[in-house]
Amino acid sequence: MGSKAADPAVEDTYWRENFSSRPYAGGSTYDEYQPAYRYGVDSYSKYPNRTYEDIEPELGRDWGGVRGRSSLEWEKAKHATRDAWHRVSNAVERAVPGDSDKDGR
Repeated sequence: MGSKAADPAVEDTYWRENFSSRPYAGGSTYDEYQPAYRYGVDSYSKYPNRTYEDIEPELGRDWGGVRGRSSLEWEKAKHATRDAWHRVSNAVERAVPGDSDKDGR
């Protein structure tokens, strides 16, 4: 995906409608998780050709500066960030056959 960013509005709608089915979302609102989902989407575009696993330590270190009003600590937010990253990554794989994003999948 690299140079072509995911549509933040489409991703926001998807996660708003689906976050409550995620195992980590119990007892929280979408508004708490929204910054983490957005962070995953934005980070995938910012770090093309890297895997989530490779970049996760950096994302965790920077979470405090991008989380806005979310009270989630990284240990909770990282699950949503990973979900959003992989959703965008999977969309790239469907659009460009092969390992276009070089994540080994």
